[in-house]
Amino acid sequence: MFDSEVTLLDRNSDTKRIALVIQYLGTNYHGWQRQPRYMSVQERIENAIETVVGHSVTIHGAGRTDSGVHGAAQVAHFDVNSPIPPDRWAKVLNGCLPDDIVIRASTQVADDWHACFSALWRRYRYTIYTGKIPNLFLQPFSWHYYHPPLDESLIQQALNPLLGVHDLSAFRRAGSKRSHSMLEVQEVSCSRKEDLIHIEIQASGFLYGMVRLLVGMLVEVGAGTRTLSEFQNIWLDRRRDLVKYSAPAKGLCLLRVGYADFPIPEPIWFNTQPIFTFS
Repeated sequence: MFDSEVTLLDRNSDTKRIALVIQYLGTNYHGWQRQPRYMSVQERIENAIETVVGHSVTIHGAGRTDSGVHGAAQVAHFDVNSPIPPDRWAKVLNGCLPDDIVIRASTQVADDWHACFSALWRRYRYTIYTGKIPNLFLQPFSWHYYHPPLDESLIQQALNPLLGVHDLSAFRRAGSKRSHSMLEVQEVSCSRKEDLIHIEIQASGFLYGMVRLLVGMLVEVGAGTRTLSEFQNIWLDRRRDLVKYSAPAKGLCLLRVGYADFPIPEPIWFNTQPIFTFS
């Protein structure tokens, strides 16, 4: 065996799989996934890792958020051969990242653990601000929609039949490479806190552009411009042609990702997007 082969084997045996919990403001990025001409969150983090280790490293995220969408607790992993302790990667990378991306924690995981394929569910929150007067501090994180008034109880009634396994191709934007549109919706909720409406959806996975298309129609239901039965018939009949409006990206946040056995403590990833209140 040549010396170069021994070195290569030693390097591979020392490789660790590192999991990250990541927060980011999506405003200045064209989504999570690396793109040829536009800056993405993935590229920023990969560039930071390369600065540390001196060579390119690919990270794998749990979900591919769209351009302008935020992440409260995105999860990703990468493989690296480095003397840096696994729990120190968060601090090391934060020193190389811009202010709109933060690594909240890092840890070593098993070699067969995967940020995307090991995930059992993802949960998104969409925030709508219904006050008539604009609020600068809510603007980056909500859709300012105040007329006609929204009835959150109607939105909740529209959401309830989505629970279970369904084909939701009515809420799938063109351009997706996914082979089918079946997924399991596990939890849904719509709640109001004064002038803020929060819609949360947890599912085994999400279609390309799904939540924003869904919220666009839910707002029509809440405003009384589309009936509950019309809404249900559209998605049951997979009438993508009747889904016209996509809610703005800035109101959407990937809230958290669930795993069977995640070694990072729950307070770090469970509910880290603050809910604004006026009281």
